[in-house]
Amino acid sequence: MKTNIQKLRNIGISAHIDSGKTTLTERILFYTDRIHAIHDVKGKDGVGATMDSMELERERGITIASAATYCEWKGHEINIIDTPGHVDFTIEVERSLRVLDGAILVLCAVGGVQSQSITVDQQMKRYRVPCIAFINKCDRSGANPSRVIDQLRDKLGHRPVALQLPIGLEADYQGVIDLVEMRALYFDGANGETVRSEPIPENLQAEAARRREELLDTASLYSDELMEALLEERAVTADLVYAALRRGVLTRAITPVLMGSAYKNKGVQPLLDMVTRLLPCPADVEVTALDTENEERPVLLTSNLEDPLVALAFKLEDGQYGQLTYIRVYQGALAKGDTIINVRTGRKVKVGRLVRMHANQMEEIERITAGYIGALFGIDCASGDTFVSPGLSLSMTAMHVPEPVISLAIAPRDHKAEINMSKALNRFTKEDPTFRAFVSDETGETIISGMGELHLEVYVERMKREYSAEVSTGQPRVAYRETITRRAEFNYTHKKQTGGSGQYGRIAGYVEPVEGEEFVFDNKVVGGSIPTQFIPACEKGFRKCLTKGPLLEFPVTGVRVVIDDGASHSVDSSDMAFQAAARGAFLEGYRKAEPVILEPIMKVVVETPTEFQGGAMGSLNQRRGMIVGTQDEGVMCVIEAEVPLAEMFGYSTVLRSLTQGKAQFTMEFATYRQVPKSVAEEIARQAAEAKKKVA
Repeated sequence: MKTNIQKLRNIGISAHIDSGKTTLTERILFYTDRIHAIHDVKGKDGVGATMDSMELERERGITIASAATYCEWKGHEINIIDTPGHVDFTIEVERSLRVLDGAILVLCAVGGVQSQSITVDQQMKRYRVPCIAFINKCDRSGANPSRVIDQLRDKLGHRPVALQLPIGLEADYQGVIDLVEMRALYFDGANGETVRSEPIPENLQAEAARRREELLDTASLYSDELMEALLEERAVTADLVYAALRRGVLTRAITPVLMGSAYKNKGVQPLLDMVTRLLPCPADVEVTALDTENEERPVLLTSNLEDPLVALAFKLEDGQYGQLTYIRVYQGALAKGDTIINVRTGRKVKVGRLVRMHANQMEEIERITAGYIGALFGIDCASGDTFVSPGLSLSMTAMHVPEPVISLAIAPRDHKAEINMSKALNRFTKEDPTFRAFVSDETGETIISGMGELHLEVYVERMKREYSAEVSTGQPRVAYRETITRRAEFNYTHKKQTGGSGQYGRIAGYVEPVEGEEFVFDNKVVGGSIPTQFIPACEKGFRKCLTKGPLLEFPVTGVRVVIDDGASHSVDSSDMAFQAAARGAFLEGYRKAEPVILEPIMKVVVETPTEFQGGAMGSLNQRRGMIVGTQDEGVMCVIEAEVPLAEMFGYSTVLRSLTQGKAQFTMEFATYRQVPKSVAEEIARQAAEAKKKVA
C-alpha cells in the first residue's frame, strides 16, 4: 500500500434523502476508472448502483448501510463512504463522519437545504468535519443554485463561497464557469467523460467577474499573500487562491460551493479536483485519544507510521466469511500477523486477514497504514472499540448514539424461525448500536427497538431474506417515560425481623424534578446518621427503581433524589436493608410528587406542492401536531411541525393519498413532553388490559 499521506483523502458523501448521493458516488467511481459502466440507483437495468449492494437497497432505491470504497484521481487516493439519507439510519452517518477527515454535502438545486441536510450538518459540526457543498440536479425544473447558497448561509450558518457559476439552468443546463481559472467547462462524450475548456460566453462575463470579486474578497481573509496581491493589483494565480481557500476550509470557516448534475454527468470532475485540492489529508486533522491509565488525559495522535498503533473499529458487518470489522488506522501501521490489544476488553488479538473494501467486493492487502480505512476478518469486537499496540492504553472517544424511540413485538412462526431469528438479532444488535432487542419480563415477548418505522421494517425484512426467519410483528409501541412534577418528602423505615439477624434501615429526604438529567443523587446526610459505607447501597436502591416507574411501569427520568437523614442499627443494618429502604422511600416520595407520563415528540417536516398545503396541515393538526412554521419555496411548501410519535404510525400512506403521492415527509426525535390527560387515561387503560392478558 502506498503511504504518501499528503495524497490521501478520506471523504464522506452526506445529504438529505433523494439529493443524489449514491448517483454522485457512481459517477465518481466511473470517472476514476473503478467501474466501467454507470448503473442507476433505481436499477431499471436490474443491476442497481454499485454502492447499494444490499438487495433491499436496490429494490427501494434507498441507501440503508453506508458503503466504503476507494479510487484514484490525478495521483491522489480517495477513500469514499456513501451514507444513507433517512434519519432512521442516522447511526450510519454518525459512525462514518466519526472516521472521516472531510465531506461533500450534497444539496438539491430545487429542494435546497432540507430538514435532513440540517441534521447531517449538525453531525459534521459535532465531529468538526470540513466540507465542500455540491449543488446537484441543476438540470431539473425549478433549479435555483443562488437560492441554495443563501440557505446555506441563513439556515446552516455557513459562509458559502461559490467557486462556479452555472451556464444555463433547468433544461438549458450546459456546464459551469470556473471562477478561479475563469474558464467555461463543458462535459462532452456519451457519459460526460471529456471536459472541454472554453472562454466564458459573452452574456455571462459581467456576472462571472462580479462573482470572482466576491470569491477573492472572502479567500483573501485567509491569506496575507493574496490580500497583498489584491491591494497591489498584481495578477492573482490560481494556486494562491486555492491555498487561501484550503486554509479557510480546514478551519471550517468557509464552505466552497460547486454545481452540477450527477445524473446528467456534468460537474463531477471539477468536484473531484476540489476534493484533492481543498479537503484535508489525515495529517491536517488533529485527532486526540484518551489515556485510560492517566485519568483519561487527552493525547494528540500523530500520523507517523513508526509510532505505536491506534485504530478504531467503527462498523461491523457479518459477511459470508465471518465478522468483518471496518477500521480506521489513526497512528502507526497494522500488518498481517500482528498482535494487537482491544482496549475495552484488554484481550490480545492476532490479525489474520486484512482487506480493502469496494462496496461488497474486497481485495486482500498486507498492511494498513495511518490515515487509511480497511477491514479485518474474524475478530470479535464491538462497534466503537479501539485497537492499540501492546503496552499502550489509549482509547478513542466514543460515537454519539441516539436512544431508540419506537418498539415492536416480534414472534417467530416456528422453532426453525426462532433459531434463525435469534441469530439475526444477535448480529443486528452487534452491527447497529441504535437497534436493540430484549425479552419483556412481563409478557415474555421479544421486543425490538429502533429509530423509526422504516428502521424496524428494514430489519424485519432482512431477517426474512438473509436468515429465512419468518416472523410476525405486533403493534408498534412508543417509548413513553415517567417523571414527577413537584417536590415531595419521604421518610421510610425498612424493618424485618425473622430468626437470627434482621434487616433495618431508615432513609429520609425528598425527590424533586430536574431538567435535562435522567437521575441525580445527592447525599446531604451529616453526623453519620446513615454510615458512609451504606450510602452507595442507597443510591443503588434508588437507581433500581428507575427502570420501572410506579405509575405505569415506564422508565423514570428527570428525578433528583436528596437524602438528608436516616438511621441504622449496629447489627441489623446491611447493604440489602438500605437498598430495600431506598425502594420504599422512592415509592413513598414518588406517589406524592404528582407523577406524569412523557411521550416522544418528533420534529416532522412535510414538503408538499402548495395546492395541498391545507390538507397536509390539517392532517398534522388531527395528529395532535403543533405547526411550528411554513414557508413557500417555489412550487413547494415546507411545513415544520412537532407531532407525538404515537400519532405518526402509518402517516406516509395518509400523506400520499392526500397529495396524490406528491408530498414527502421526514421525521426525527425532538424532545419528551407531558401527554394530555385524556391520552394518559387511554395509555393507563391499555396497560391494564395488557396485564390482564398476561395474567
